[in-house]
Amino acid sequence: MTYTHILVTIDQGVGLITLNRPKVLNALNTELIEELVNALEKMDRDESVRVFVITGNERAFAAGADIGEMANETAIQMLLKDQFAVWDRIAHVSKPIIAAVSGFVLGGGCELMMSCDMVIASESTKIGQPEIKLGVMPGAGGTQRLAHAVGKVKAMEMLLTGEPITASEALRYGLINRVVPIEVYLDEALKLARQIASQPPIAVQMIKKAVHKAVGHGLDEGIAYERNCFYLLFASEDQTEGMQAFMNKRKPNFTGR
Repeated sequence: MTYTHILVTIDQGVGLITLNRPKVLNALNTELIEELVNALEKMDRDESVRVFVITGNERAFAAGADIGEMANETAIQMLLKDQFAVWDRIAHVSKPIIAAVSGFVLGGGCELMMSCDMVIASESTKIGQPEIKLGVMPGAGGTQRLAHAVGKVKAMEMLLTGEPITASEALRYGLINRVVPIEVYLDEALKLARQIASQPPIAVQMIKKAVHKAVGHGLDEGIAYERNCFYLLFASEDQTEGMQAFMNKRKPNFTGR
């Protein structure tokens, strides 16, 4: 299958998916996510693939969602479109997914990273959920997975200020597995993937399911609540102001309406 926004290769049991919208810092539009999920599901059925690696480029894993795609939507339009439903399918991929991240890992990029099972990050990585600065909030699991990963108080700080943390901070809070020099972050992720690919595949998949059971209790309900809150915010004037200010490269003026 030919993809427009991702690159896919398979080697030594590892399915490598590269986000490929470099001109917009790999902003996650609907088409890219659809392609990503379709590629994961297709390779999940392929017995020659045992582990996945998702990466971007040195400058950005993904700098967020494609704001232009949603800036003018209403709350009802967002609710009916339910653009994040496709993200739920990532959690049903049976094989381990490793994120190899560098540079900007923001908004939807952070949510995609947290949807993966392990993370290798370069020293240049900046991780955050800046949606508050646009008058909205995370809608693809960010509030839930971040709180599960780093704890309530740090999650609150990151979500309510919108400020990113460094790779070393993310490592300290258990959000990522390891930090390596930028020159080798993808190589390190592939090395880890090949190590896991050499293990018995059925046991690997059962372990993944068991760990998800351990950490995912109540996650589905929380994500559903988060998503409804996200869509409801599109009825606010602050959402319109925040996204228009972002697109026009100016400071927003939030009024609380």
